[in-house]
Formats: sequence, structure tokens, C-alpha cells
Amino acid sequence: MASEITYAEVRFKNESNSSGPCSDSATAPKVKPTPHLSKPGFPSLLFTSLMALFLLLAISFLVAFIFYFQKYSQLLEEKKAIKDLTYTGLNCTKDSSHIEDKVWSCCPKDWKPFSSHCYFIPTDAASWNESEEKCSSMGAHLMVIRSREEQDFITKILDRKAAYFIGLSDPGHRQWRWVDQTPYKENTTFWHPGEPSSDHEQCVILSHLYLRSSWGWNDIPCTGKQKSVCQIKKIYL
Repeated sequence: MASEITYAEVRFKNESNSSGPCSDSATAPKVKPTPHLSKPGFPSLLFTSLMALFLLLAISFLVAFIFYFQKYSQLLEEKKAIKDLTYTGLNCTKDSSHIEDKVWSCCPKDWKPFSSHCYFIPTDAASWNESEEKCSSMGAHLMVIRSREEQDFITKILDRKAAYFIGLSDPGHRQWRWVDQTPYKENTTFWHPGEPSSDHEQCVILSHLYLRSSWGWNDIPCTGKQKSVCQIKKIYL
């Protein structure tokens, strides 16, 4: 009788895989570090604050510089005007307009005051250009008439038998201009009837018209010899 052989399936397990106490548990997931939000550091915050302060100081300094420069320029102009007029002397009156801290309003001696200006009438006759140069040599210019009241004031001290150059002229094409760049306004003009009358008469005189018994403006050639009226701003002290 043949002996029977029984085969048994034997499987071996790797002992090395089961040697650790945590060998049967699942591998724990890795925890990602939480990123920290960056905050501005103290040095950068301090730098920004200092820059803002510096900018504010620079603006304040600039404003103060402009203000005092204007004041200084105005003071220089006033001193220059007074220096130019010291040879004639000044007549001053108490000022009632309260212009800043000014107390006195002054005109050169022998000049007539009205509103914010002073007026002088040279005795000699001259052309328009010569008359303007004469006024300019005294720190003034030919009269600029801005209102009826101003014209009425000056005509009260003028000779009706004479005519007087004023600071109005025509450089061409009937474009009337005042010597001090005051805008020429049609509604503040005092032409005699029929005037201005000729494109070749480019300078203006103030004259008395006997037939109408009134003062007004005429245009005449600039080379004609006439008297004149000079005008300057008052000096405030």
C-alpha cells in the first residue's frame, strides 16, 4: 500500500514589518505650517511718519516764504517811491481807509490828492511822448481817468483855455490803450461829440468845449504841443 503524502500550504509572514508598536496604524498626515502675515516693521512706519512731517514742514516753509517775500517786495517799492520823491517833500494826511497797518496817506509836495492817487500839472507844453517822459522822470505817468468823479476833480483845477494830454493813445486800428494797462472801457469814456474823429490822430487831450460848457476828450496828433496831467499812486506810511 502506497503511503499517502499530505501537502500543506505554508505561508511565511515577514516579521520585520510587525516589529514596531505602531506598525498596524496608518501613517499620520503631515501638517503644513500656517504662513504668518507680514506686518510692517517699526523702522518703516517711523520712516513714513518722518517723511510726512518733512513734507508738511516744507509746504509751510514755502507758504511763509512767499508771504514774506511779497511783503518785502512791497516794502522795497514803497521805500523806492519815497526815496524818489524826497527832493520835493511829502504832504501827508491821516488815512481813514485803514489799509492794513498804514496810518498816513501822502502825496509829493505841490501834487493834488484825490482818492488813492496824486496829480501834478507841469507848466510847460510838450508832445505826448515828451509829456509821458516828463511824468515818468517823477515816478508817475500821464493821467488815467477811471470815473466821472475823477475827471470832475481834475478839471476844477485846470485852465479852461488850455488842453491837457492824458495817458490814452491809439497804437493802431483804433485800439485805445491807457499807459498803465488799465482796461479801456467804452462805458467809462468822456469823448466830445463827434470824437474820436481821425485815424491819424492817435493821442488824447482833455479840453473844455465852450459851446457845451463841458470838459471832454479829443483825439489829436501826438506831435502837437499841449500841457499835461501827471498821476502817481499815493504813498501809505
